[in-house]
Amino acid sequence: MTSTSSMNPATPRTSRRIIGISVAILAALIAAFFVFASLYTEFLWFDQLGFADVLTTQWSAIALMFVIGFLGMAVPLFVVIQLAYRLRPVYVRLSSQLDRYQEVIEPLRRLAMWGMPVFFGLFAGFSAASQWRIVWLWANGVATGEVDPEFGLDTGFYMFAMPFYEILLAFVSAVLLLCLIVTALVSYLYGSVRVGQGELRISKSARIQLAVLAGLYLVVQAVSLWLDRYKTLVTPEDRITGAAYTSVNATIPGFAILAVIAAVVAVLFFVTAAIGRWRFPLAGTALLVVASLVVGVGYPWVVNTFQVKPNQNAYQADYYQRNIDGTKEAYGLSHVEVTPFTAKTDAEAGQLREDADTTASIRIIDPKIVSEVIRQQDQSRDYYQFPKTLDVDRYQIDGASQDTVVAVRDLDLKNLGDSGTWNNRVAVYTHGYGLLAMAGNDRTTSGEPVFLERGMPTSGTLSSDQQYEPRIYFGENSPEYSIVGAPEGSKPVEIDYASGTDGESNTTTTFTGDGGPSVGNTFTKLLYALKFQSEQILFSNLVNEESQILYDRNPTTRVQKVAPYLEIDSDPYPSVVDGRVVWIVDGYTTSNSYPYSTGISLSKAIADSSTPTPSLAIDQINYIRNSVKATVDAYDGSVTLYAWDETDPVLKTWQKVYPSTLKPISEMSGDLMSHVRYPTDLFKVQRQMLGVYHIDDAGSFAQLDNRWQTPKDPRSKELLQPPYYLSMKMPGQDTARFSMFSTFIPASSTSGSTRDVLMGYLAVDSDAGSEAGVKAEGYGQLRLLEINDATTVPGPGQVQNAFDTDPVVAPKLNVLAIGKSEVAYGNLLTLPVGGGLLYVQPVYLQSTDNTQVPKLRSVLVAFGGSVAIEDTLTAALDSLFGGSAGATGGDEQVTPTEPTEPTDSGEETPPVASDARAEALAEAGQALADREAALKEGDLAKFAEADERLTAAVETLIALDDAAGE
Repeated sequence: MTSTSSMNPATPRTSRRIIGISVAILAALIAAFFVFASLYTEFLWFDQLGFADVLTTQWSAIALMFVIGFLGMAVPLFVVIQLAYRLRPVYVRLSSQLDRYQEVIEPLRRLAMWGMPVFFGLFAGFSAASQWRIVWLWANGVATGEVDPEFGLDTGFYMFAMPFYEILLAFVSAVLLLCLIVTALVSYLYGSVRVGQGELRISKSARIQLAVLAGLYLVVQAVSLWLDRYKTLVTPEDRITGAAYTSVNATIPGFAILAVIAAVVAVLFFVTAAIGRWRFPLAGTALLVVASLVVGVGYPWVVNTFQVKPNQNAYQADYYQRNIDGTKEAYGLSHVEVTPFTAKTDAEAGQLREDADTTASIRIIDPKIVSEVIRQQDQSRDYYQFPKTLDVDRYQIDGASQDTVVAVRDLDLKNLGDSGTWNNRVAVYTHGYGLLAMAGNDRTTSGEPVFLERGMPTSGTLSSDQQYEPRIYFGENSPEYSIVGAPEGSKPVEIDYASGTDGESNTTTTFTGDGGPSVGNTFTKLLYALKFQSEQILFSNLVNEESQILYDRNPTTRVQKVAPYLEIDSDPYPSVVDGRVVWIVDGYTTSNSYPYSTGISLSKAIADSSTPTPSLAIDQINYIRNSVKATVDAYDGSVTLYAWDETDPVLKTWQKVYPSTLKPISEMSGDLMSHVRYPTDLFKVQRQMLGVYHIDDAGSFAQLDNRWQTPKDPRSKELLQPPYYLSMKMPGQDTARFSMFSTFIPASSTSGSTRDVLMGYLAVDSDAGSEAGVKAEGYGQLRLLEINDATTVPGPGQVQNAFDTDPVVAPKLNVLAIGKSEVAYGNLLTLPVGGGLLYVQPVYLQSTDNTQVPKLRSVLVAFGGSVAIEDTLTAALDSLFGGSAGATGGDEQVTPTEPTEPTDSGEETPPVASDARAEALAEAGQALADREAALKEGDLAKFAEADERLTAAVETLIALDDAAGE
């Protein structure tokens, strides 16, 4: 009975323990399955794209680095703890305090001896795993063929090897320091190190262990100090990045001296481990501390204060030149074609005759403004959308290159309303449809874009030249995921577009490509149901044996995932290439350790009025190359990577890490080459660097007398003006080329003020040609016009102010906004024509009521101090250049009409009383001009009389608008 009674209480405890263990195991299995589902679906995505090796390489590298980091920390810690404990003195009298410590610690000793190495090992493992890219770059690094000017080492050492040595030494230092601390702690707790009665006693075993660890730590510090010599070449000093006079003559020799002292002190510690004399290594350590203050801090300060600062320009000249040369090489600025430019400022008749090719291509269709036009006219249904800012491309039409503004019609599932069921969102509304293209340099008589391709089904010049696949399954605004595909003979359920006169019937399709992982069996259905937290995937009848799931559909995301070593350009753009709509994406290789190259914040350089500040994984860089051109097929999502810059050492290194992922440029088709352009973000980075580094000699660099900056956008005063694409002919070129350009004004003074006059004009040849696998001669050539200081050319801000205040132009702009209309200003373009700089800005008019459809109403132009405004670019140029510019715009054949007004139904009514409206507009414009003149003269009587005439003209216009709206 006693035995039975003693067992009864244990039964519930045992049951609870079993239940608890079972629940824990079950929870662990569930968590493990979720992790497995996430990892395996990721593998399926990469495998379907043909880039499974990219993912497995990353996983293998991360796993290996975790193991190395874990063992590299855990094993040494475990060894030193075991040695310190096992070699403790057995018979030693401890203080009562230590006795109490041991009583507390002893029950946890085994846990601590194993747990501490595991705990720190896990941290070290995760830290090491996060650094796998640096290790792989070191292991696969290639020589660049360029050497640094100080040590004569290949620059590849700084880009690939030095970062690895830096993290390796930091890791080993952390391991040794932790081992030293733990050894001292264990030795103290167990009596190997005793402090008392004014003396310190250390047992022989503890002495050896502590001295050896301290010696090893100092060896690592000696190597680290020696490496610090090379790090000065990528560290800011004075006005530059890189070793200047103080570093070369004081800091670098100082690091060498300290490294030698540290090595000697390390030897003294090793000697102490053998003979037991602590006096010499401790004295050596004190000497190292003093030397680090004298040699590492004091002497460089003396050299900088008493030699360099009083003679800064002379002492630093050679090093400034090193920085100029290194920065230009790192940012691809070594071969900028610089042309001194004395700009004409007088506008004369026939002045643009030699620049007719450029003026005919001037883009008057603004990609930001016309998005609302195509939304109203071509969106078709609320569940479609167009981007707010369209893209610029070019096509060969009738044998001539035509600049175009393009966009794809993508889905917008937020507007499905009651139709937004899971079935519709995932299996019915699966793709966008069609590419729209507009002539960049032309307009209709009513101020709308001239469409080259539009509609559903798509039709126009592009589709007549070559039939292409118009469906957009992969775009910048595609749904999170769609499930597509069906057995042969099944009724299509995916909507292409609404068709039929009543708008009720739809044209449907079934996806037939290979665009995503298969979800044709229960297991993969379960995995993706977990991934997307959607049980419908598992139970829906729409998911069949032929189904594929499409996700991660943004072209930028797809390229970033399959090429994780690239920074992706912020502006991918769609083109019709070889019968497919493809997204063309630019990829950059970067580094932040190129010697003597000044660093830059990539996100700040990219941000302007067209591009918000991006969030980047790697922001600070001092080297960049457009090394990869990628395409993403808009129908099946296939990704193709082309090695655009095969000479780039960073790309060569990553090709060794990820072999067989890149295709050579020779495999690019001629059609694709004809749509490749110079990337926007790279140009923005280069223009920012050229603000300082357009200077070639150290003397000008030192004087800080000729620094430039990118002007602010005239209509967004806090943001930079973006660069623009345009077909134009730079001075010295024979023909107009598709190019990108930006301007420079003087850099802000210390007080923050700046002069808004042009100092430079930068353009880059963006036309890669149309020959398969061959870049056109001149592609990527940067051309910089340095504007002569003797001639004052107004900057964008001045020109915009002139438009707003000119006594002739301003009244016309004010009249445009009378009544129920408002003015929208397009991009302010700057072109080097007629021996000077021509400004062109389209002016759009849109209603403040009903449907807002911007229509091109006028074009502003400026040259030197002259400005003009007319209904067409051709007329504006003629007006500006004495009645005949000698060249025309692309809208030469356009005869503008009065803009129509949209009714509540969305239909447009024809203009009413156009003659009367024109007369009233003219009267209002004259009255405004007279009123401004009277105000300047202080003649209140004339001001009142002009104001009465203006009021009467406005009332007439309002009456005409009301009559037109009835």
